[in-house]
Amino acid sequence: MVDVTVSKSGNDLYRFRVTVLHEDSGWDHYANKWEVLDPQGKVLSTRVLHHPHVGEQPFTRSLSGVRIESGVKSVTVRAHDLVHGYGGKPFTINLPD
Repeated sequence: MVDVTVSKSGNDLYRFRVTVLHEDSGWDHYANKWEVLDPQGKVLSTRVLHHPHVGEQPFTRSLSGVRIESGVKSVTVRAHDLVHGYGGKPFTINLPD
């Protein structure tokens, strides 16, 4: 991942825009999802990526309607690929008020 932005869209609801940079090589090796985790590591939501982005790097995808309990001040976003699993640098981001 190279960038994460988050905006509040309602009471305890957030919208994430995540930019992923991955050396997708085709259907056998591509970034297939990214996840939002709470500070304890619980997966709050997952954005599934349904196809490789070989000619579109980096690429940005959004996920709306992510419910995060009030009181949580930051979350971590991590990416996953079909071959290596979780990798790259996870992003920890503060949530807007």
